[in-house]
Amino acid sequence: MTPSRIPFTKMHGAGNDFVVLNNLDGHIAITSELVKKMADRHFGAGADQVLIVEPPENASNHFKYRIFNADGQEVQQCGNGARCFAQFVLEKKLTSHRAIRVETLAGVIEPEWIEQNWVRVNMGPVVFDPARVPFNAEGLQKRELGKAAQYQLPVDTGNHTENLWVSVASMGNPHVVLNLSSPVSDAFVQHVGTTLESHPRFPERVNVGFMHIIDRNRMNLRVFERGAGETLACGTGACAAATCGIAHGLLSNRVTVVKRGGTLTIEWDGDSNSPVWMEGPAVTVYEGEFYL
Repeated sequence: MTPSRIPFTKMHGAGNDFVVLNNLDGHIAITSELVKKMADRHFGAGADQVLIVEPPENASNHFKYRIFNADGQEVQQCGNGARCFAQFVLEKKLTSHRAIRVETLAGVIEPEWIEQNWVRVNMGPVVFDPARVPFNAEGLQKRELGKAAQYQLPVDTGNHTENLWVSVASMGNPHVVLNLSSPVSDAFVQHVGTTLESHPRFPERVNVGFMHIIDRNRMNLRVFERGAGETLACGTGACAAATCGIAHGLLSNRVTVVKRGGTLTIEWDGDSNSPVWMEGPAVTVYEGEFYL
């Protein structure tokens, strides 16, 4: 039975904010309704996602990591959350390991605590195959750009429908990336993000990345996340955008990704079998209790 008061930790990774719950003993009944209450920014603690620490299903791993968006939907992966997860279990002395193996719906990831409030994560390989994103590319114009394809997708941009070249990728969760020649307005991000998030060609909905490349080593990125809207940072979004840029030959193998909430570093050698590495901050904001 869920207790009437639930201890939680408020954390953020480059401004992407989380409520983190220790449920190793299974005493909290995790429901969509509970998540929505805790994530509510007016009546709850407020968060982009709620993260749950649970025991692993496989004894060779250290923990199981569950992720819920603010709308109550459980999702496969969250990169900024993964760093906060690692910081949390060390701060709470739930492990003495600096590097841990963590089960997610997308597979096992490997966060490594580098120093206080700074974590590096092996996010696993990126997937560009549209069927596995998943993305229905049937009937769309396609062009090969380096090691990955782009697709021409009709998108309502607010004033009219425009045919945009988009890249698609999965980091265990689905992403669509728009490579833009200049920074975009808040209205554009909100309108196009809302339109693409629930576009019928993405059967599981999608996270929408707005990428503006500054040079081969640096890019700006805004991400409209499914179930959360635009967030100040999105770790898997940074991985997806950076790897798309690398695969297309537009970026070097180590990229600084500048978000509205901070900066992440993404590294990938361009091989489809190689992992994507992400480094960035993981910070505890405060501890609290949520009253049911």
